[in-house]
Amino acid sequence: MKTVLLLASVMTFAGFANAKNSSRFLVTFKSQQGFAAMQTYLNQESNSGIKFQKSLVNLNSVVLKSATPQALAALANHPEIAMIEAEKFTPRPSPVNGFKAMRVVQRVSPKFMETVDLGKSEDTTTPVFVAGEKTPWGIKAVHAGEAWAGSQAGANARVLVLDTGIDAGHQDLKANFEKGMNFTQDDNGNVDETDFKDVEGHGSHCSGTIAASYNSETGFTGVAPKAHLLMGRVCSTEGCSNIAVAQGINWGISEKVDVISMSLGGAMPTSAERLAVQRADAAGVVVVAASGNDGTPKVSYPAAFPTSVAVGAIDSSIKKTSFSQWGPELDVVAPGAAVTSTVPRGTGRDSAVTLTIGGVSKTVSSAAFSGTTLIPNAISKSMVFAGLGKTTDFAGLNVAGKFALINRGEITFVEKVKNALAANAVGVILVNNTDGLIQGVASEGADINVPVVMIEKSIGLELVSAIAQGDVQASVATTPSDYATFDGTSMATPHVAGVVALIKSANKNLTPAQVRTILATTSQAFAPEINTQNEYGKGLVQADKAVEAALALAH
Repeated sequence: MKTVLLLASVMTFAGFANAKNSSRFLVTFKSQQGFAAMQTYLNQESNSGIKFQKSLVNLNSVVLKSATPQALAALANHPEIAMIEAEKFTPRPSPVNGFKAMRVVQRVSPKFMETVDLGKSEDTTTPVFVAGEKTPWGIKAVHAGEAWAGSQAGANARVLVLDTGIDAGHQDLKANFEKGMNFTQDDNGNVDETDFKDVEGHGSHCSGTIAASYNSETGFTGVAPKAHLLMGRVCSTEGCSNIAVAQGINWGISEKVDVISMSLGGAMPTSAERLAVQRADAAGVVVVAASGNDGTPKVSYPAAFPTSVAVGAIDSSIKKTSFSQWGPELDVVAPGAAVTSTVPRGTGRDSAVTLTIGGVSKTVSSAAFSGTTLIPNAISKSMVFAGLGKTTDFAGLNVAGKFALINRGEITFVEKVKNALAANAVGVILVNNTDGLIQGVASEGADINVPVVMIEKSIGLELVSAIAQGDVQASVATTPSDYATFDGTSMATPHVAGVVALIKSANKNLTPAQVRTILATTSQAFAPEINTQNEYGKGLVQADKAVEAALALAH
C-alpha cells in the first residue's frame, strides 16, 4: 500500500536562504477566495521583490518568476498561504544506454527543425492490427492490437505527455498530435510557450509508443494509434522542474485529458508535484509515471505518490530489467528494454553491416550507436577480437586500421570505444551479451568520426571463432533514421499510458481509481517466488483484458 503523503499546510523555508532571486516559486493558497484575492496583489509589479508569472487555477496556486527572501517571508505570514516551494530540478530523462540527437552542425541537417504542415488525418476508421516486420515487440507483449476493436484504437482518448518535447511533424505522430506547450524557462528566465520541439529525442520516443499511427505495410504502431496526443515540455537541458511539471499537470486538467504520462522523476518528492498529482486524480485524470532506472528497491517520484500508476520495466524474455526500480509502490510492469519508437526526424541512426567469412558475405542485423558522425559510404576492413575492450585487452593487439570486435559487459560502451580509438581502430563492432539488440551512445563529448554498431550475440560468437581461424572482413555504413531503440522505465511507462488511453476510449466514465483497479486485476501476474518484494507489481499490463473489463463496467 502506498503511504499517503499529506500536503503541508504550513510554510517552510527550506532552501530559501540559498535561493537566487531568479528562482521560481510555487505559492499555494488555502482557499479559492484567497487565491482570487491574492492574485491582484501578486500581479502588481510595484510589489518589491516579487515578479508574478502564471496562475494555476486548478492547483489554487501561482508561479512567481522571482521573489526575494524578504518578500517570501512577508507572504508566509499571510493567513491564506498554504505552501511556498522553490523550484527544484531532477535530471533530464534519457534512455539507460544514452542517446545523442544529431545537431544542425553535423553532416545531415535535422528535418525536425523545419516548419511542417501537420496534415491532420481524416481517417476515422479503426485499424485491424496485423503484426509486421517493424512492429515493436512491446506492442505484441501487451496485446495492444487485440484491444483496438473495443476501444476504437484510442480514438476517444486524449493523452498528455510531460517530457522533453515532441517532433510534431514526424510522419508517425502528426496525424494524432493535437497541441503542445512549453513550461521551461530559457537562460534569461523567459518562457516561450510555443517552443515545445524536442531536441533530445526522449519525448518523441515516449509519444510514439503511446500513439504512433499504425502502418499497415510495416506493422509499426503505438499502443493506441488513434489517441490524441498533447505535449507539455517540462524538461530542458537543466533538468525537469517541479514547477514546470505542476504547470503541465494544471494544463492537462484544464484540457480535460484522460491520462498524463510522465517518464521522469527523482528520489525525493516535491510538494508542487504531489499537489498537482492529487488535483489531477480529483479531476478524473489518470497519472502514469516511471519507477526509475537505478535498479534499487525504491520507487521514484512522482510514480510513488498514492494515486500515480507506478510502472517498472521488463525485457523481451518477460523478466525484470536490471535497471528497473521496485518496491511496495510499484503497480505494474511493461516492456522497457530494446523498445523501438519515434525520434525527431533524422536524429536517429540506421546501420548496414556485411560480414565476409571465408569468402562468403552476408548481411546481419545491427544497431547503430549515436555520438558518432554519419558514415554513409561503407568502410570495409578486417576485424580483430578485443575481448571486453579493456585497456589490458588491447595490449599486444594490432587493431590499427581495423575494426575492433568487443563483447558487451563490465565497462561502459564509451570506455570500450575510447580504448579502441586509442589503439587506432577505424570502428567498433559491439557484441550483445543477451538476445536482441540495443542502441546506446558512443561518446560523452564531441561526436567521433568512426562507426560504432552492435550485432547480435549469436553472430558475435560465430565471428570470434572465425577470427581465430583466419581473416574476417566487415563492411559498415551508418545513415540517418527517424527511429531509435531505447531502454528504460521511461519506455515502459508509455506502454501503460497507451493502455489507459484504450481503457478510457472504451469507457469515458471510469474514474482514475477504477482504471487503476482494472490495470491491477487484468495484468498478467508473476509467480510469487520471483515477486517477493513486489518487483513486478500486479504484473504485465494486458490491453485486451483491460478493455474488456472497461466495457463490462459500461453496461
